[in-house]
Amino acid sequence: MKILSSNEIDEKLKEITNWIFKNNSITKEFLLKDFKSALLFVNKVGNEAEKMDHHPDIFLHSWNKVKITISTHSAGGVTQNDFNLAKKIDEIAK
Repeated sequence: MKILSSNEIDEKLKEITNWIFKNNSITKEFLLKDFKSALLFVNKVGNEAEKMDHHPDIFLHSWNKVKITISTHSAGGVTQNDFNLAKKIDEIAK
């Protein structure tokens, strides 16, 4: 899997909403209605990630906030797989 350059990452960030490139990963925080909604969201993301065999870092905090951080650890940076998963996660959040 090819690591994307900074320019490639900047271009791909324009295709997804509110994701940022930070610490060699892409990350986004989601604000959910309540704790139950946040848990449901985390489980849906987990199921999709498992299907893709690509597992993000998921942090549930403040009872209704979920921060997701994605990178391709085996490649040592951000790849197209990360953006594919980010798009799926955004679909789940709708």
